[in-house]
Amino acid sequence: MSVTIPDVTHYTYRVTWSSEDAEFIGTCLEFPSLSWLATTQDDALHGIRDVVRDVVEDLKTTGEPIPEPLSSRAYSGKFNLRVGERLHRKLALEAAEEHLSLNQYVVRRLGDAS
Repeated sequence: MSVTIPDVTHYTYRVTWSSEDAEFIGTCLEFPSLSWLATTQDDALHGIRDVVRDVVEDLKTTGEPIPEPLSSRAYSGKFNLRVGERLHRKLALEAAEEHLSLNQYVVRRLGDAS
């Protein structure tokens, strides 16, 4: 069985300044245990991308699962959320006050938070 290797440029990368290390740190959301320190943002990005490429190749060689890039995953737009009775009641009352369904109200609140 042939395993398709994802294009490593499609993974979710982030480069931030690390005050503790006094360098930029490159990370990849799909591989949270990996990072790369460098003196420039570009070097941090290239470094973490090279590490991810090596890890993906190793995973393929050993037959381990390779994470799919978040950018190529499909999302249904649905997720279930359990909350306590008190919060459920509070949200339902607030939704009613705004003449919205609970779903519409929660979606609006989540959108306001982003």
